[in-house]
Amino acid sequence: MHTKEAIKSRRSVKCYDVDHQMTESEITELMSLAVLSPTAFNIQNWRFVIVKDPELRKAIRKVSWDQAQVTDSSLLVILCADLKAWEKSPERYWKYAPEPVQAFMLPAIDDYYRGKEQKQRDEAMRSCGIAAQTLMLAAKSLGYESCPMDGFDFSEVAKLINLPAHHVITMFVTIGKALTPAAPRAGQLALDEIVIYNAFD
Repeated sequence: MHTKEAIKSRRSVKCYDVDHQMTESEITELMSLAVLSPTAFNIQNWRFVIVKDPELRKAIRKVSWDQAQVTDSSLLVILCADLKAWEKSPERYWKYAPEPVQAFMLPAIDDYYRGKEQKQRDEAMRSCGIAAQTLMLAAKSLGYESCPMDGFDFSEVAKLINLPAHHVITMFVTIGKALTPAAPRAGQLALDEIVIYNAFD
């Protein structure tokens, strides 16, 4: 599927075929594409928790407004981020770059993030948002539907997945085979209302 068609046809689907199972090769392909998403300074701060355990999925559904896609989708991915990824052996993010590039980037990473907790969190949200869209478009290209989610108790989910210190949950993405086609788009704003050239009036 061409990228433009994937963007146009991707919709948020919440009713999935509970009997459909994704293959391990499909899951690997999806995640291999998701991790090609860009991150600032190439710190790759996202962490993808794929929840396979049915009982854990049920527990997560209980703290997710009882939304059926948590248990019914073929794949439940919890997008998290390591807020301290920037300081964990950052040389590995640039190990194939020329030495002058490494010499510049490593101190720049430290200077940009150290002591700046809000910036670390903001970067986590940006990185995971980009990765989520990559994941959903990749799913569409493989013939799957998806839905981004934030209707859940973040603290309770963190306990259920044993979220490490200095990590945050940003959202869920569910992926699977739709039971019914998505409804027509409810209403797109006109470009002249949302696209601003140069500056606001």
